[in-house]
Amino acid sequence: MSFAVMLFAAGFGTRMKHLTSDRPKPMVEVAGRPLIDHALALAHGISPPIIVANLHYRAEILRAYLDPLGVATLIEEPDILETGGGLRNALPLLGDGPVITMNTDAIWQGPNPLSILIEAWDPAKMDALLMGILPERALEHAGSGDFTLARDGRLSRGAGVVYGGVQIIKTDLLAGVDEQVFSLNRIWDQMLRHQRIYGLEYPGHWCDVGHPGGIVTAEGLLKTDV
Repeated sequence: MSFAVMLFAAGFGTRMKHLTSDRPKPMVEVAGRPLIDHALALAHGISPPIIVANLHYRAEILRAYLDPLGVATLIEEPDILETGGGLRNALPLLGDGPVITMNTDAIWQGPNPLSILIEAWDPAKMDALLMGILPERALEHAGSGDFTLARDGRLSRGAGVVYGGVQIIKTDLLAGVDEQVFSLNRIWDQMLRHQRIYGLEYPGHWCDVGHPGGIVTAEGLLKTDV
């Protein structure tokens, strides 16, 4: 089964401070390449039928970069639609089936997390499958995790694993939200109530590059074999 890929690239990148004064956060470089290139490398690794990116802050810079790469782009204006609204806005391009969504401000060291998700995906019992990272493997990230991962793979809110910003998710519940701007947490909460949201534990390392300090750590991670 092939999955369309949605890249979340609309944010202001305020935690990046001066580095995003003249560019969107996905264009901040890590190891000589824009952050979004690292996400695209993972996406291309599963040969998706389409890759879509939502844009807002400094959108024209990112669109000019992505258009020659064959990435479909949608500019959200006048307001950012957040993850839920952004995904719903992109459905005419993504199609009706489950999609892979990716944040574009992280570096993964290890096997392709998208391939791992696809191998484990079971639509009969799952409405979403999230990639989690143990806190000790989640670099530049504070806290004890976003979800608790049960032995059968089901997720619940709490400490345990950090959500790495990559998932497979069914999109039919998006139509039931009245607001235009909303987070995917709204959809996850519905799935959690029905115990149909699952997770995996990533076997490698992951680095949050949402702030300048994460760049140095991520570059060091990319140079190591762990």
